[in-house]
Amino acid sequence: MGIKGLFGRGLFKAASGAVASLALSAAVSTSAFADEVQQTLGQPTDKAMGWQLPGSALKRQTEWFYNDLLFPLIVAICVLVGALLLWIIIRYNQKANPVPAKFSHNTFIEIVWTLIPVVILVVVAVFSLSLLRDYNNMPKPDVVVKATGNQWFWTYDYPELGVTDIESRLREDAKDMKTAKAAGIPYLLEVDNALVVPVNRVIHVQTTGADVIHSFTIPAFGFKIDAIPGRLNNTWFKAEKIGTYYGQCSELCGKDHAYMPIEIKVVSDADFDAFIIKNGGKTRAMLASEAAASAAAAEEAAASAAETASASAAAAEVASAAAPAAAAATPATTPASAAPASGAAAAH
Repeated sequence: MGIKGLFGRGLFKAASGAVASLALSAAVSTSAFADEVQQTLGQPTDKAMGWQLPGSALKRQTEWFYNDLLFPLIVAICVLVGALLLWIIIRYNQKANPVPAKFSHNTFIEIVWTLIPVVILVVVAVFSLSLLRDYNNMPKPDVVVKATGNQWFWTYDYPELGVTDIESRLREDAKDMKTAKAAGIPYLLEVDNALVVPVNRVIHVQTTGADVIHSFTIPAFGFKIDAIPGRLNNTWFKAEKIGTYYGQCSELCGKDHAYMPIEIKVVSDADFDAFIIKNGGKTRAMLASEAAASAAAAEEAAASAAETASASAAAAEVASAAAPAAAAATPATTPASAAPASGAAAAH
């Protein structure tokens, strides 16, 4: 077979390989989507492919960035590079091309394979920086929670609501797969005290570590943030649906690292307020009422102080107006009282 035949067969194989790769990628994506439909929101699914179902707008943005932008780019680049490699192996092997070419480079091709990656990187950078901006531009928070990583449990505080030191540990029956299945709870994920937050509210999460570096990670909300001793890291999320969402410490932190899950219960506003009151705190409505009462008391005190100052000023004005009259009356009475004495002295 001639070189042209080999070349044509090489192109055919390369094209077949590209089609097969694309078909495989499509099959993988379809399988991942099918598995995703069967997932439970907030929980991992056995034998599933792809990410957990999104529980927040930020997670959906992250999924779009990966599924609709990065993944097609990755597949296209892999197919192109694989096809080129296959073509070169077939077209330019020693048997098909016994006399090697003498040229050392091609200026046009070098320009192309420099500019195209630059354009790809610029496109990826534009969308990735936009996503990072959304993660970092936190809206005004409705609730602030502080998660402190310990070996090997989490401590939750609601500093603005007066609730502190809620320790969250792995349940004993969740440590074994059989007992977890019998109890109807997720293996290695269920805790005794979950982090409770209200639905459709901006939750400001502060993380730190009490001993070593931990990592606070909730896949359904699309965030992973380190908990570092001596440092306060910040992120946020806004859960869209009521439910239970699970995560785990994602930083190797010692022998029981695998037994340090995270459980977030997203509840209604009323249930969240009941939880805060039960744990000795004050709800946002109570704090707002106290702030309004304090502001009213301060305003009343200011008005009373102003009234007192006005009365004092009026009294001072009356006193200052009476002083000249008293001063004028005093010289007129003095000579009259002194006159008889002076006349007596003269008569004497």
